[in-house]
Amino acid sequence: MMPTVVTIDGPAGTGKSTVARLVADQLGFQFLNTGAMYRAVAWQCLQHNIELTNRNLVAEVASQLQFSIQDHQLLVNGKDLLKDSRMEKIGQAASIIASLPDVRAHLVAHQRSLASQQDIVTEGRDQGTVVFPHATCKIFLTARPEIRAQRRYEDLKHQADISYEQILAEQSERDRRDTTRSVAPLKPAEDAITVDSSDLEIDEVIARIVSIVQQSLR
Repeated sequence: MMPTVVTIDGPAGTGKSTVARLVADQLGFQFLNTGAMYRAVAWQCLQHNIELTNRNLVAEVASQLQFSIQDHQLLVNGKDLLKDSRMEKIGQAASIIASLPDVRAHLVAHQRSLASQQDIVTEGRDQGTVVFPHATCKIFLTARPEIRAQRRYEDLKHQADISYEQILAEQSERDRRDTTRSVAPLKPAEDAITVDSSDLEIDEVIARIVSIVQQSLR
């Protein structure tokens, strides 16, 4: 029997990672944060002063990383790099390299390999459209732009010297880049169910998605 795959896609700032992790907890599935995979590649490139415009070198970095999951944590070469790769600078760099076809090809292969080993809730931007087109259940999580920017600001205001206006501007640019790239642009899968979290508490979002998944498994 093939493992169950639940995909949660959506733009930046919707809380996909938190939602996917909590949904996975309730379902007893593993959680795969694919955004962290792109941030890990970006982190490695920045650590080694590799220009993000050097497609061949960036793709080589992506091909050499080893990914695994342990207790919902994505391990990169056996280490948890998530704290470093959460930095806003890394997030912007990750969005840039996510448009590189060779990088995506390497990471998609890693994602499919991880999902072949266990029931999984995976979040990203192309999980239901490209990586797992035959997923058991597909969710597109969204929220109004100003709500997403405010949530991101609340997360970052104690960690960095950054303003709401700056986050909103960077978010708008990232949305533009993610939705217009030629390879795997951000969009809902045709068979995805859209959940708008703008006016919902997180426990309401979790309950709604878990209910949708449970119905799809019947």
